Amino acid sequence: MKYTELKNDIAQGDRRIYLFEGEDAYFRTRGEEQVRAAFLEMPELNFASFDGALLKGKAAGELTTAMAACPFMAQKRIIRVGEFYPSEADYDRYYKSAFENCPDTTILIIVNSGAGKGAALKRKKCITFVDCSRADEDTVTRWAYATLKRAGVASDVQACRNIAAYCLCDMARVEGEVTKLIEYGKSPITVEDVEALVYKDTDYRIYEMTDAIAYKNYSKFCAICSELAQKSTDRMAIISALHRYFKNLLVIYSSSDGTAALASQLKMPEFAVRKSGERARTLGKERLVHCTSALYDLSARVRSGRLSPDGAFYTALADVLFG
Repeated sequence: MKYTELKNDIAQGDRRIYLFEGEDAYFRTRGEEQVRAAFLEMPELNFASFDGALLKGKAAGELTTAMAACPFMAQKRIIRVGEFYPSEADYDRYYKSAFENCPDTTILIIVNSGAGKGAALKRKKCITFVDCSRADEDTVTRWAYATLKRAGVASDVQACRNIAAYCLCDMARVEGEVTKLIEYGKSPITVEDVEALVYKDTDYRIYEMTDAIAYKNYSKFCAICSELAQKSTDRMAIISALHRYFKNLLVIYSSSDGTAALASQLKMPEFAVRKSGERARTLGKERLVHCTSALYDLSARVRSGRLSPDGAFYTALADVLFG
């Protein structure tokens, strides 16, 4: 199920085992909190937490023993495991029986970022998978609008859409920025307020910078370059971000895969893939190939000591502008 479906699912009763997995830390954390708030009593006695990295081999018995323990003066006992990626062989040997026969007095919560490799836990029938991947722009926009409204702050849809875009749909960041706008104490929140108050993710600024190139808005490009250079003394980080951006555009331009497949492959929100596709077609393959190759070459020259970071930075700007 999607994270947004969890609240209604919990209202129907508990599941034996939850797997919260995906790159959005906000969804993972909030999902776990919802389950604990709904079913956990006396947490000092009925809650246990394990580090998944330590549950290897015979150490698996610590988890299965905890799952079999009875709750103390409560209906449920909750066990939490973080970053848990057992191999398929270990799952079958140590966990399968315990998971498939989980007592109805126990709830097991597995919280994974998805960074590790192991058994496909989300495909196990005894495990309820909650998808915590990044939400799309429309979902985040609605969340921001509804959250502001509940706090008594009016806003327009475009302002909320800009919040989602500036934060690249990272819900942890969106929550922080929406909280800041609520505390700002102004209603309604306008597009101008969001522009002035919401911090734009560096990757979004890179997107804006290269977008300016696509539309030949060179003054905006230079202004954003100057801002990024002032905020960061690491010029190589900016070059790397530019290279990653152009490389992604080239992949999107050249690929015949659909939006969802590209979003998964490039670890980008689907709305960003769609917008990047538009920019890629505007720039054209020849320009994309040139910028990708030139930026990679500049990084290599700095690493080999043939060019200083400042020299590489200004050469990169010239390549992107006039390449």
